[in-house]
Amino acid sequence: MVKKIQAIRGMHDILPSETGRWQWVEQELRSVLSAYGYVEIRLPIVESTDLFRRSIGEVTDIVEKEMYSFDDRNGDSLTLRPEGTAGCLRACIEHGLLHNQTQRLWYIGPMFRHERPQKGRYRQFYQVGVETYGMQSPEIDAELILLTRRLWNILGVAGKLELQLNSLGSTDDRLAYRAKLVDYFSEHKSTLDEDSLRRLHSNPLRILDSKNPEMHDLIKQAPLLTDYLGDEARQHFDRLCEILDQSAVDYCLNPRLVRGLDYYCNTVFEWVTAELGAQGTVCAGGRYDGLVEQLGGRSNAAVGFAMGLERLVSLVDDGELSILDNALDLFLIRVGDTAENTGIMLAEKLRDALPELRIGMQSGGGSFKSQFKRADKTGANYALILADDEIEKGVVGVKPLRSDEQQVSVKQSELIDYLRDLAKSD
Repeated sequence: MVKKIQAIRGMHDILPSETGRWQWVEQELRSVLSAYGYVEIRLPIVESTDLFRRSIGEVTDIVEKEMYSFDDRNGDSLTLRPEGTAGCLRACIEHGLLHNQTQRLWYIGPMFRHERPQKGRYRQFYQVGVETYGMQSPEIDAELILLTRRLWNILGVAGKLELQLNSLGSTDDRLAYRAKLVDYFSEHKSTLDEDSLRRLHSNPLRILDSKNPEMHDLIKQAPLLTDYLGDEARQHFDRLCEILDQSAVDYCLNPRLVRGLDYYCNTVFEWVTAELGAQGTVCAGGRYDGLVEQLGGRSNAAVGFAMGLERLVSLVDDGELSILDNALDLFLIRVGDTAENTGIMLAEKLRDALPELRIGMQSGGGSFKSQFKRADKTGANYALILADDEIEKGVVGVKPLRSDEQQVSVKQSELIDYLRDLAKSD
């Protein structure tokens, strides 16, 4: 017996029974982003490995442990993208989209990280990313948060999410804070785990993001970055909080929020939930003003976020979905040789005239009983019945499948108008 081939561990299929939920979420995402003036950019899945080393940082879990990298036939090191910001910025620099311009961009697609698969965490996962360039004001930081809040309200998940907020300050602020952190953790070197010891001198802020419960008490007593913010960073953060307060956005100040990537500065935020276990971050982002120059462009302001679609979709209740039902509107039942051929042409004519309706029929015909069962199984609202008798009379039978209403005969010449009126009444 031939052995079955299964999906690679950590990479999952999204089945037809689930795609309606995904489509609805994606549809609302596109609608909200468009309403705020954001435009889509489509990016390669594969990029130069050096792009992620330079942007994400050498001493991060992503670069050290999680990237899917390989050498191509030319000996170049390539990587399946683990996140979208670096690729989006690379495209903007390469195509001159940042010179004396502001940009509001978004993208959607799969990302890849070799992590331990668990609920809410996959090795291939889907993200929506939003990136803005050329805007230094904290107003754009606030716009991104207001945009996400609007989306949560539309999707019906606002009550399941909490906004956590922090400021990482400027480069100089972080350098001063970094020195204090190194001193503090060095005094407690014997209690640091392996990852923290490795990061102590290369990236001590990442120690604050440790998920090791044995480290929590030590981290809790560490110096706070907010105590080392300069005047400019503090004014930026205060103005952001003022806008959120005026807009009635609830948030929690989290001085330990540092984000997992090296390129963040000033504002960082996360929308988190308690409903997905340990994988509680649904949407996260912040400022990365220094990354543009780091990747070879001119110094430029940048702020954005990414949200995990698997986690967001799992929060959506079935009752909130407006297009989850993939049922057909009409199922055409054809009985007899003449009806089988005539029915194909009739279905195409209806699709031309009524493109908003979903029309199906059973391939290869079959008995009236089998086709009727198939029509009911598809969830169609109406069956259109075309047999030799109907063809001779020039009519089509229209039978409601979701109510007790009686079947009616409609002239073929009047069928389109009849179905159009029927769709409006439904």
